Amino acid sequence: MARNQKEEFQALQDTIYVLGGKWKLPIINSICNGNTRFTEILQSIPGITSRMLSKELKDMELNNLVKRTEDRDAKVPILYESTEYCQSFGPIISEMISWGISHREHIKNQREVKSQ
Repeated sequence: MARNQKEEFQALQDTIYVLGGKWKLPIINSICNGNTRFTEILQSIPGITSRMLSKELKDMELNNLVKRTEDRDAKVPILYESTEYCQSFGPIISEMISWGISHREHIKNQREVKSQ
């Protein structure tokens, strides 16, 4: 099915709306790497504040990206898990990480060439 430019633009805008910002992708990555407790997620992401993490987790829960489970009788009463819907974004995150590593290397190499 062919998409027109308007549909592509809208799809990109929707994706940026849901996943945009500085923290959502690192939070998803942290949760997918096994950090399910608030403190674990907080400690795994340099620079994020607990207030910002709390805000982002609430927003991500509303967008069906994370599931918050509460069990007051458990030792760890609140757990965060990625939803199946969120996991569908996993291959894209992996590609973004690979591209980011490649990009950093590319820029480093360009600087070395210019300094010679």
